[in-house]
Amino acid sequence: MNLNQVTIPSSNVPKSIEFYKKLGLHLIVHTHDRYARFECPVGGSTFSMHYVEELPSKSGTMVYFEVEDVNKEVEALKRKGIHFQTEGAEQPWLWTEARLLDPDGNQIIIYKAGANRKNPPWRISEA
Repeated sequence: MNLNQVTIPSSNVPKSIEFYKKLGLHLIVHTHDRYARFECPVGGSTFSMHYVEELPSKSGTMVYFEVEDVNKEVEALKRKGIHFQTEGAEQPWLWTEARLLDPDGNQIIIYKAGANRKNPPWRISEA
C-alpha cells in the first residue's frame, strides 16, 4: 500500500491555491473553485483541497512536508510572505520541525526526519 493523496477542507479554494503554490506545490487540477489538486515536488504523492461551506471546528488536520533543510526552507518561505507559528526546532522524536497554518487553519509542518521518519530508535521490531 502506498499513500497517494491527502485532501483537506477549504473555505476558499482560490486563496488556498495561492498559499500552496508559495509552498512549492505544483497545481495540476483546478476546473472550478470547489476543488484543486497539486503534485508534490518530490515523490509521487498528490495533495488536494475541496470546498466546504463550514470548516470543521476541530479538524485536527496536520500535513507534513519533508524538506532537506528546514531552516533554509523556512527562510525562503518567509521571503514569500509566509508566516510561521514556530521556527525550525529539534523535537524529542528526532525530527526538526517548523509549524504554520494554511488560510483555513490546517496545521502545516515543514520538517526533516531522515532515517528517523520510519526507523527511530524506538521502532517496534517484527518478532
